[in-house]
Amino acid sequence: MTQSTGASGGLDLNLLVALDVLLEEQSVQGAARRLHLSEPAMSRTLGRIRKALGDPVLVRAGRAMVPTPHALAVRAEVSAVVERARALFAPGRDTDLRTVSRTFTIIGHDAFAATHGATLFARAAAEAPGIRIRFLAESHVDVPVLRHGTADLEVGVVDTDLPEVRVEYLREDRMIGVVRAGHPLLDGELTPARYATAAGHLNVSRRGRLHGPVDTRLAELGLERRVVGTVGTFPASLFTLRDCDLVGLIAAWSAPLAAALGLVTFEVPLDLPPIGIGLAWHPRHDADPAHAWLRDRVRELLAGP
Repeated sequence: MTQSTGASGGLDLNLLVALDVLLEEQSVQGAARRLHLSEPAMSRTLGRIRKALGDPVLVRAGRAMVPTPHALAVRAEVSAVVERARALFAPGRDTDLRTVSRTFTIIGHDAFAATHGATLFARAAAEAPGIRIRFLAESHVDVPVLRHGTADLEVGVVDTDLPEVRVEYLREDRMIGVVRAGHPLLDGELTPARYATAAGHLNVSRRGRLHGPVDTRLAELGLERRVVGTVGTFPASLFTLRDCDLVGLIAAWSAPLAAALGLVTFEVPLDLPPIGIGLAWHPRHDADPAHAWLRDRVRELLAGP
């Protein structure tokens, strides 16, 4: 992208590219490396951006730098403008993904990264080596990460109801039980009553909830389980379950994680509601060939058996 600064005080369009990279890296050093500039040159560019926006953009927080509220507010639009400019000079039909240099952020339950991350990184290395992928864990609070540009793609259980977000449901999954090998619960017939009372239970909840669909179904049968606590992610729960007699739950599509740790899965003797698995993105990415590649690869992984 060429310079456009002149006597009229017009903005150098390269500043948008630099701002986009700075907000991705949240580091002058990292942005300099990405843009093949020296750190002093990148610092001067940040100074020009601050002057143009009338905002610090990035501020110190200990040893790290974090975006200001204004920078977060404009982040998505900056990214969209840069994407549109790239598309203008390199039409999608002519885009060679092997020459694309981008960083994409995927947000979702970290069981997706644990189960499919290696395959996705391998596909990127083979098909689009300039694409980097960042996985972000779900927050305990709901924020519009796709609208704000904090994430480029949401995967897994998508429960957003924002009207401007594209949502594509791919399959239904189910919850299955998981315990350590040799657990007493695995011996004999597994009835709802025995499932509920044979041992304590461990919940997985990003919000720390101690109650879920299992408890609703048990209550309908006049039963109650003893939930001793929660953890925020399925992988964390599996490492916990491996070393104790608690009973856990995991989505069936991530059962290979349990098997890798020597855990045993089983069908829960309850009629539990199905889980909708899919992906979501902001429509500003619809025509972006690199984002379309990412959607296709994630779609293949999520739609698999």
